[in-house]
Amino acid sequence: MSEGGEQKYCAKAQSIFRELGGTIDVTNEARVHLWYEKEFGSPIQPYTSVEDAIGSRPTTATSIGTKYDESGKFALYAAFGLGDLFSMIVRANKRQVSQEVYNKKAERWGKAWPKLTVIPWESGP
Repeated sequence: MSEGGEQKYCAKAQSIFRELGGTIDVTNEARVHLWYEKEFGSPIQPYTSVEDAIGSRPTTATSIGTKYDESGKFALYAAFGLGDLFSMIVRANKRQVSQEVYNKKAERWGKAWPKLTVIPWESGP
């Protein structure tokens, strides 16, 4: 649960996936409520489960996670399905993200991946 422990796992993931050339973000979802307000401007309640945390991600296409199940196989959890991810659609999940944060992310991602279809905040539920 410590920040140092989280940083240790983040560094390990960066080392393992270094050759991919991207950034790997490792977050202990049980700690998010401790820093979320400072980062995004509003407090949140602690998550009740990994699935609860995944369901709060800022977009439908990023509300996806994997883990090893009890039998040692990968299990996939996609709170909104995989359609937006595979269709390269960015759509707000308004459960927790603000319009300002969503718009900044969507703009940044649109520049990085010009083929993305960005659904404006106003168009979503």
